[in-house]
Amino acid sequence: MNITFHKYQGTGNDFVIIDNRTNEINLTTAQIRKMCDRRFGIGADGLMLLGTQAGYDFTMTYYNADGNESTMCGNGGRCLVRFAYHQGLRRNTYSFLAIDGKHEATIDDNGWVNLKMQDVYGIKRIYTDSVLNTGSPHYIKPVTDLRRYDVLKEGKSIRNSNGYKEHGINVNFVEEDDDDNLFVRTYERGVENETLSCGTGVTAAALVYAHNEMGFNRIEITTLGGKLAVEFDKTGEDSFENIWLCGPAEFVFKGMMEI
Repeated sequence: MNITFHKYQGTGNDFVIIDNRTNEINLTTAQIRKMCDRRFGIGADGLMLLGTQAGYDFTMTYYNADGNESTMCGNGGRCLVRFAYHQGLRRNTYSFLAIDGKHEATIDDNGWVNLKMQDVYGIKRIYTDSVLNTGSPHYIKPVTDLRRYDVLKEGKSIRNSNGYKEHGINVNFVEEDDDDNLFVRTYERGVENETLSCGTGVTAAALVYAHNEMGFNRIEITTLGGKLAVEFDKTGEDSFENIWLCGPAEFVFKGMMEI
């Protein structure tokens, strides 16, 4: 069977996207893993299916590069919105359904795709580290000299430590500058490697580093793949609502693969 696919990326976090609005595509774990393979397939951090459901503009089904269906992917969601736009779905505000529930999204005049994330109530503190869920589970660890930090080694160690080994956790290493901007590098479960960017990860980092008083906040974030921003309303000590992940999402290429 030949499958038409599209490749998109958001700050270097790249995805294979397939239009499945006819509901005819049923991929196995092995097929998804092969399509995401960077040597024997297309190459991607994950794969998404664009689907349909009454009451929404589209649905999002996300798979990690290991072929298993996973939790919410922020950069993936932004790329899927851009793909929907390119497929002729033109909206002022998009409404779509993902594994963690309903999401809204808009596209700016400058091309950035802004994705509304789920509200977050509660952050678990572990000494200087933090754990929270922003649609996917994340571990936040503050470090210095992040550009030379061994993210692969340290991220793998935390991801496979007691308490996280069975279900996995994404591990984010964060460095803050004097202007309260963040530099974030992420080890992602399911990819089992560092990715150039992680949308739910930078969202989690922004919430952990929210120093301002209650109300509106905007934090600028740099990843190895580019720049993102996270906007939110801080409603309590560890409570956040109206969370938006903002950044670029771009088409890379289109092709066909026999599976």
